[in-house]
Amino acid sequence: MKYLIIGGVAGGATVAARLRRIDEKAEIILFERGKYVSYANCGLPYYIGDTINDRNKLFVQTVKGFTDRFRIDIRTEQEVTRILPESKQVEVKKLGTGETYTETYDKLVLSPGAEPLRPRIEGIESKKIFTLRNVPDTDTIKNYVNTEKPCTAVVVGGGFIGLEMAENLHELGVHVTVVEMANQVMAPLDYSMAAIVHQQLIGKQVGLMLEDGVSRFEETSRGVTVHLKSGKQIPADMVLLSIG
Repeated sequence: MKYLIIGGVAGGATVAARLRRIDEKAEIILFERGKYVSYANCGLPYYIGDTINDRNKLFVQTVKGFTDRFRIDIRTEQEVTRILPESKQVEVKKLGTGETYTETYDKLVLSPGAEPLRPRIEGIESKKIFTLRNVPDTDTIKNYVNTEKPCTAVVVGGGFIGLEMAENLHELGVHVTVVEMANQVMAPLDYSMAAIVHQQLIGKQVGLMLEDGVSRFEETSRGVTVHLKSGKQIPADMVLLSIG
């Protein structure tokens, strides 16, 4: 049996390891368009905040370690661009060279993940506005924090990643404001539970703007001004988008 897996982070890497345990003789090929596989997404904000101070601890497995342990053909920086189900083939592009080729399969697993939401808001393309999804995003944010030494930050979105980033930027001494369109952070929680989080944020002197959204961003010589739909303006040295 020949398995192809598209996507090599948490889902794809877990599937690959499980398939090997089920079938020692199977041919398993894993495609990942990025450089890294099997890393700890939840740890990314904590590396930025220096709670995790060794970058290597973010990686559950390296490509070599995964290959040696599970005998899986891992092809990083290669993107599957087309699926041909009639002939059970995929088209693959090597991102480094632009070369394309096809690969056959018996079973195909799709685990490509998602992309951070970047709505069409004026000014959103500023280099001082970041998203956090993967290791390259983490490196970009950490480099900016280390070199530019921001004093203020706005986190747009009060979900898991948004609050983790608020926590870690706060630990670095950055004054953080969280902007959330809903009437609470952590949407999956009951309001009474979220209210405890609100109190913790306010107690830590983290700004909390609920039931308000961003109308536009304005880049300035000092940073970014976040214009809210309520008419309020928040100046910041950096902005982190965490809206899904």
